Amino acid sequence: MDILLIAGLWLDGSAWDDVVPELTALGHRPVPLTLPGQGDGTASATLGDQLESVLAAVDAAPGKPLVVGHSAAASLAWLAADARPGKVAKVVLVGGFPADDGRAYADYFAIEGGAMPFPGWGPFEGADAADLDQEARDRFASATVPVPEGVARGIVRLTDERRFEVPVVVVCPEFTPARAKEWIAAGESPELARATDLAYVDLESGHWPMATRPRELARVLAEAAGS
Repeated sequence: MDILLIAGLWLDGSAWDDVVPELTALGHRPVPLTLPGQGDGTASATLGDQLESVLAAVDAAPGKPLVVGHSAAASLAWLAADARPGKVAKVVLVGGFPADDGRAYADYFAIEGGAMPFPGWGPFEGADAADLDQEARDRFASATVPVPEGVARGIVRLTDERRFEVPVVVVCPEFTPARAKEWIAAGESPELARATDLAYVDLESGHWPMATRPRELARVLAEAAGS
C-alpha cells in the first residue's frame, strides 16, 4: 500500500528519512511529501497549495493510500479525506487532531516577515521533547523551515460529510489513548467525535516519533495499513 507521509510544522519530507526504509522493509511504498512552503523555497505558499500537493499524491496512488498526518498536518490528512472520501483508505493522525471547519490551520506562534519560524524549544519543554537530547534538538532546529503565513493562517474548509466514514487511527505519542479519548469526549475535537471508525494506538515517545522511534512508528503505520 502507498503510505503518504505528511510532517507537521517546519518540517519537509526528510523528517521521515528513518521511517521510510522501515516501511519499505515491511512491504509498503512510503511517499514522504515535501509541501509547498515547507522545503521547496515557496515562501508565498498557502494552505490551499499544500492541500493540492497532498491531493495530487492521493490521486497518483495506484490504489487507495493510507494518509498520515503528523501534528498540525493532522488537518491536512483530514482535508484529504474530506476531498477524496472514496479514495483515501484510512487516515492516521500522529500526535495531533484535525482543526474544525472555519478554524485557522496552525496560527499558533508569532508571524515574522510573512512566515512563522520555529519558536525554539520553550513551548515544547516537557513530554513533547523529553526524548530529544541536545544534539537531536540542535539538528532538528537547524533543519526547520518557517511556515508561510498563508499556510499557518489558512482557513480549514470541510465540505463532505462522507469524511466521517473514512477509518481513523489516532497515534498517541506524548499523550495516552485514555487522555485522547477524554479530550474528544470533552469536545476538543468535534471532527473526531463524529468519526464512525476510530481507533487509538499508544506509542511511548515525544512529539516527534519519526525521529526518536522510527522503527516503532513504522510498525504502527504498517499495522494500520494492513488492518
